[in-house]
Amino acid sequence: MPDDVITTARVVTPASSRITKPYSSLDADIIIKNAPDPVFVSDLEGKILTANDAVYELLGFRTDEVLEQSLSRFISPEETREFTAALREVIERGATRNARLNPRSSSGEIISTTLNASALRDTDGKVIGAIGILRDMRELDKARAYADSLIKNAPDPVFVSDLEAKILQANDAVYELLGFRPDEVLEQSLSRFISSQETGEFLAALREVIERGVTRNSRLNPRSASGEVIPTSLNASALRDTDGKVIGAIGILRDMRELDKALAYSDSLIKNAPDPVFVSDLEGKILQANDAVYELLGFRPDEVLEQSLSRFISPEETREFLSALREVIERGATRNARLNPRSASGEIIPTTLNASALRDADGKVIGAIGILRDMRAYEKVVRDLQESKSELQEKILDLEKFEEVVVGRELKMIALEKEVENLKRELERARQGLAQ
Repeated sequence: MPDDVITTARVVTPASSRITKPYSSLDADIIIKNAPDPVFVSDLEGKILTANDAVYELLGFRTDEVLEQSLSRFISPEETREFTAALREVIERGATRNARLNPRSSSGEIISTTLNASALRDTDGKVIGAIGILRDMRELDKARAYADSLIKNAPDPVFVSDLEAKILQANDAVYELLGFRPDEVLEQSLSRFISSQETGEFLAALREVIERGVTRNSRLNPRSASGEVIPTSLNASALRDTDGKVIGAIGILRDMRELDKALAYSDSLIKNAPDPVFVSDLEGKILQANDAVYELLGFRPDEVLEQSLSRFISPEETREFLSALREVIERGATRNARLNPRSASGEIIPTTLNASALRDADGKVIGAIGILRDMRAYEKVVRDLQESKSELQEKILDLEKFEEVVVGRELKMIALEKEVENLKRELERARQGLAQ
């Protein structure tokens, strides 16, 4: 149904309850009759001149119970005044948008609808009435009530804003987080609670919501009623009107104070750890490292941070490291992987890597925390032991040779002593023979 002007070729004959056929490029009666939404035509006093089947289906009345009746028969006195005001807007502007009407059906049910109306003009262009299109809002109102319930009862702070960052709705968790009363929050610009820079970032996030329907993990640091700056992350999704147009955003805040404390604590642990510790993303890019890493490798921080680990290790070890990252994702940790990074001086440094999962606020693995152990001293001890073992083995061989020589001499002496004894005995026997 067109929202602008429709002219008429004839005037209404009230007794017949028929409106003359308005024409644009098509017969308006045909358009009205076949429109899927409830459509009616009224004069400037709100008397219904024609209506389509969808109107009778919506209200449950017969045709003769609707035509030639004042709209005030179906709506409250207050809404009748609002409809009359809408008619004045039609006369002045040619159309009115999204006025609320709640007609009572034949069964007594109050039906929530929105009214869009455009001017009905005679052949001289004079406004003689209005063509109204109703939209049944019952299902949408149920959906909105359900959404309102979700927002109200959400455990996280949730608010609704328009596209200028004005807060239209907020749940109790927002007031509890910020310490303000509802009247100090609602209808206020978000810029009241955040810095001008963050207001600009929020408006940029709103543009992202309009383009993509959602934005994730923007940082906001609102100031509470006590003056405390509260670190939060913002997830926002699009708020749409009945035509699907984005008219604002639904924002969910997450209080990051405890997480930020934990992150600060972990940063302190990393910074002050005696072993070289680094943080990488899932592609092996180094995001953070402690002084022990720079001391181990001999590089400056700007030569390490934001660099791929593949800059410091061989292609084969890069593949092994990425395999270790996959193990971290699957199991949460990996143990004793070997890495041999090249230092600034070109030295190959043997190390072992123990890595554990780095997770975001939702528990998703987003990288790894790696601890290196310098194996040079250990390997030197191993080499020294191996050298000592070799020397010991050589000494054992020398002893064995010496033993062989000594034993051989002893055996020869024993044999010689036996031979001497034998000669002595033979000499004694010879003497005895001569004496006889």
